Amino acid sequence: MKSSSSTVTTKGQVTIPLKIRNRLGVKPGDRIRFRELDVGVVIDREENSVETPFGALAARRGTRLAQIDEQVRKGWARRARR
Repeated sequence: MKSSSSTVTTKGQVTIPLKIRNRLGVKPGDRIRFRELDVGVVIDREENSVETPFGALAARRGTRLAQIDEQVRKGWARRARR
């Protein structure tokens, strides 16, 4: 088993080593999940679910589907730049 280490900041933050980020496919803006087990903690990347975007847009009466699609595209573009 390979190991890596990182220092915890005063805010409780740590840097995930590059090799581990690459292995998990973690990118800026991704969410990380911590699961406690009897033998330790498992860290993995949370997968985006279908429900994630719901509630992100406030559609008003008369909003066209093309307008909603454009807002979704802009949101994903912003997320990709993080």
